[in-house]
Amino acid sequence: MNLTDWIAGGAEAEVNGHRLFVRQDGTGIPVTLVHGFPTSSHDWAPAVPRLVAAGCRVTTLDLLGFGHSDKPRRHRYSIPEQADLIEALWRRLGIGETALVAHDYGVSVAQELLARDPGRITRTALLNGGLYADLHRPIPVQRLLHGRLGPLLARFTDEKRFTASLRGVLAKPVPDALLHDMWTSVARENGHRLAPRLLRYIDERRVHFDRWTGSLERYEGPLLFVWGPEDPVSGAHVLVRLRERRPRAAFAVLPGVGHYPQLEAPEETASALAAFLAGRES
Repeated sequence: MNLTDWIAGGAEAEVNGHRLFVRQDGTGIPVTLVHGFPTSSHDWAPAVPRLVAAGCRVTTLDLLGFGHSDKPRRHRYSIPEQADLIEALWRRLGIGETALVAHDYGVSVAQELLARDPGRITRTALLNGGLYADLHRPIPVQRLLHGRLGPLLARFTDEKRFTASLRGVLAKPVPDALLHDMWTSVARENGHRLAPRLLRYIDERRVHFDRWTGSLERYEGPLLFVWGPEDPVSGAHVLVRLRERRPRAAFAVLPGVGHYPQLEAPEETASALAAFLAGRES
């Protein structure tokens, strides 16, 4: 599904004074999907039909500062606030217990939600992300955007530079049209200029290290890791620790896949998620 059709199937919701783009698809088991940096909920488009067919009520949203949600310019973005917004959205939509699926930036949001109320999260599936701050390996452009010259660099980011950076974390090719949609979503309302503010989550991961790693390691519900080992940011080196700390979790390791399993191996990722959410994980 292209970005235009994806957006047409959703709506705006007023949450805590901000407009968020939200979609709901299907009926049945509640599941919330949380996207990563720097893209949007459209990353989940390949997986949603399979999850709906598996009997899920799928809620997706663009986090604040991303995609088609509000992008306030001088806002101090934070992971706890993103968790606040999701909890408020759950209340608005009448969602109580829910499964939670998250990728990249979204895994930190998921860890914060698990720290607050783990009993509410019926199942958790996590895709490549910085679950352990000391293992996170940001790519060079992220280091630059996160540094002193970040605002200047962000100003001069264009589709060509964005696409080149994105290809650097992919191990398998994805269609050019998809990369264009990703840029379109990021650049909406000059959202690419917000990258230095959004990248403060790198610091938050260090500040909240004990809280967030503890929430992951103490979580008692069913847990799945869908992982691309060829990811230079959070690939095979993270898997080693995950297997050590969460040996009873389910793992779907996708050979030859990088940072975006849901886009690089959409069928395998959707199949693993659907089986897990339906309680059929191995």
